[in-house]
Amino acid sequence: MDQTSTRDRIVIAASRLIQRQGYVGTGIKQIAKEAQATLGSVYHFFPDGKEAVGVAAIKHGDQEFAAVLREALDSEQDPSAAVAACTRQLADSLRESGWIDGCPVTAAALETLGTDSEIQRACAAALRNWERLVYDKLLHSGLRAEDARDLATTIISTLEGAEVTAQVNRSEEPLWAAGRQLARLVGTYEVAPSVAQTP
Repeated sequence: MDQTSTRDRIVIAASRLIQRQGYVGTGIKQIAKEAQATLGSVYHFFPDGKEAVGVAAIKHGDQEFAAVLREALDSEQDPSAAVAACTRQLADSLRESGWIDGCPVTAAALETLGTDSEIQRACAAALRNWERLVYDKLLHSGLRAEDARDLATTIISTLEGAEVTAQVNRSEEPLWAAGRQLARLVGTYEVAPSVAQTP
């Protein structure tokens, strides 16, 4: 295998492990084993060690979740329906994983709270990225910029909490309930007349 595919396997393996057992609970040796790579190859690609692998893994998780979020948001023209579609997608994915593949940054974010580490910065960037996707959908649907911004933060924060609750309870219901309420909330906002009148 070439070097790129080896690096990718390391990053993907690290992303899965951190998602399931946290950053603190994931070791370099375990990452290497999961990636079917040598310890030397891990340090070859990430000479700064575990934190560098962790940052790359979180960025990978960010991109993966962003793709899921974007697909769900694009699946419905109406913003309320689009938000509900996001929660259904998350609920389905979580159930299919056996309740172990939740948010790709939650565990690492909670473990590094109060620090100014590269891991914490990568987690913060991921959350901002997802908020931006929701914000863009709401803005293009005709909501005012300030409303879209506040709603995007509310939606991502609610999804994060609902996903953890769903994992703990091993039930889709917390995500379904969040989807119903978020859709109702989005529906209470006025759409700009120029957008509303677009055929």
